[in-house]
Amino acid sequence: YALADIFMIVAGFTYGFKFIRNYQNYLLGLEWIIVASSGTNFLVYGLVGAGESSPMFHAAFFLDAFSRSFGITIILVLGLMKVTHGFRPSIAVDVGVFGLAIVGGLVMSLFATDLGVAGAIFYVVMNALTTLFLCYFAWRLWRIGAPSNAIAVAAVTIAAAIIAGIYDFYRIPGDDQHHTVFYILALTTWAAQMTIYYYGYRALDSHTARTPAEKVLVA
Repeated sequence: YALADIFMIVAGFTYGFKFIRNYQNYLLGLEWIIVASSGTNFLVYGLVGAGESSPMFHAAFFLDAFSRSFGITIILVLGLMKVTHGFRPSIAVDVGVFGLAIVGGLVMSLFATDLGVAGAIFYVVMNALTTLFLCYFAWRLWRIGAPSNAIAVAAVTIAAAIIAGIYDFYRIPGDDQHHTVFYILALTTWAAQMTIYYYGYRALDSHTARTPAEKVLVA
């Protein structure tokens, strides 16, 4: 569990800062860093054996809801659209979408019990819609002659969709009360997502830079 979490932390901070430094993509960069920060909090929480009354538990719940609601969904899509559609979000858009994710995180964490199954369904729907765009992202990579990137993006996206389906609706046989097996699989998958999406983004950005005429996609 700790190794899987460290993998996610390293991937989040490494590629988050790379997105900002190399591409000035603050949507993806900051979201990656937020996921890494969530993983850091989660790691400390697990290692010290803190209880549900700990501030770390509430922080973990909020950060998880932040990314599952609008972070690794809307923010991810808008960030990738920079290389798929030449989208250049304004500062107002950046601030607005992170504000939306904060509100989503607060609502989904504070009212989780009241929302019940409806909240879980919301997460799955958001993930499903994001998965459709990521399949398109993989197709774009295939189209430019980057099959290894395309296959990796498709594979990790499918794995993430499965994790999203398991999260609230299925308990892995033999898993303990802390869902250790699930979190090992989930953390590893999320780390792979952040790594593979970065290299997919880099491949598409490099291709676009070589062929300016393809900066705007005509569907």
